Amino acid sequence: MRQVDVIIHNSGQLATCASGGKAKRTADMLDVGVVENGAVAIADGRFVGVGTTADILGAFSSDDVVDADGRAVVPGFVDPHTHIVYAGDRLNEFELKIKGADYLEILTSGGGIISTVRNTREASVEELVELALERLDKMLLCGTTTCEIKTGYGLDIESELKMLAVIDELSNQHPIEIIPTLLAAHAIPPEFKDNSDAYVELICGEILPKAWNWYENSQFYERAVPFSVDVFAERNTYTIEQSRRLFEVARCFGFQIKAHVDQFTNLGGSRLGIDYGALSIDHLDAISDDEIELLADSDTVGVVIPTENFSAGKSQFANARKMIDAGCAIAISTDYNPGSAPCPSMPMAMAISCRYQKLLPSEVLNASTINAAHAIGLGEHYGSIEVGKVADALILETKDFRALMYEFGGNIVDSVIKNGEVL
Repeated sequence: MRQVDVIIHNSGQLATCASGGKAKRTADMLDVGVVENGAVAIADGRFVGVGTTADILGAFSSDDVVDADGRAVVPGFVDPHTHIVYAGDRLNEFELKIKGADYLEILTSGGGIISTVRNTREASVEELVELALERLDKMLLCGTTTCEIKTGYGLDIESELKMLAVIDELSNQHPIEIIPTLLAAHAIPPEFKDNSDAYVELICGEILPKAWNWYENSQFYERAVPFSVDVFAERNTYTIEQSRRLFEVARCFGFQIKAHVDQFTNLGGSRLGIDYGALSIDHLDAISDDEIELLADSDTVGVVIPTENFSAGKSQFANARKMIDAGCAIAISTDYNPGSAPCPSMPMAMAISCRYQKLLPSEVLNASTINAAHAIGLGEHYGSIEVGKVADALILETKDFRALMYEFGGNIVDSVIKNGEVL
């Protein structure tokens, strides 16, 4: 009998979300790999046994045995799109939106992202770390064990590199696994409002090489954590031509590609991201039928963000139902940020997706775990309960995982297991 670090047993439902090494699509989205009366064995931070309680207790022993007491156990959530490094708030804009102000109108008038840029530029690394740690704590309590964090509230060389330094320090201090993304092309900075092409050239000529140098000397490079470059391709921000220029240069360095596309306007951004082999294309509210077909035929994951639509009081959401039925690999994110989606809770995003995007609970769970892990390039290590993967899991305060989406506004995550440690 093999001695292991931890055994979790007597789970009424062990939802493994096992996928055989690929993101899930179509009918596979309906299968969360439930093992009745399930159990797992964990050693050195990874799952070494997954099966029934009888099988696991018959093959493994441990001094640390956790009784799930009939409750559901699911993989830790993976949030593939967040903007949690920032200073200040956007409470005034929250009221403007309630009164009917448009997101792009606020942005072009110097609010929105630019408002947060001003506050973030003024804040120190230490202040930004402290603020972001509080946000990570909220996410962890709601079951997120892995997340991507973008820059994009600096919009100049010094401040974008400062945000990367913050992300590095967060990874040192917080148990959530963090994946960095450079989003220097988030909005047009005030200094370049009349010459956005010049700022694109600044990104290509100076920010990208300095960011890549930071990466090559970072813990992320040592641990083979992907580093992506992202762009907000949208009306009043970055054009398709500018986005293509950024991707061309980024690819030369070795960056992975991600893209904010089709949030408000269909400019062809989804097609561009797919053409460049993006890990993910995100938002997709205005994606075309032709681009849905392209997405279905690609390895790119489509990340839908129901929290942004909900926060804005919209009645129209990205048509995730249509995309899944067409064969696309779809993931879900909170987009946690100060303006359009101030939401730390993956279960809340999941609940909204069921109601407004008409996804079934099994589809939403797969979209928030294994598919989300593939959206950040780490599906081999995270997102499911399978032998060899990092031991991230949640014990819920329910016997049925569907309660995650059925109940909303609270938190039914009882225990978080990260790298095999019960936090």
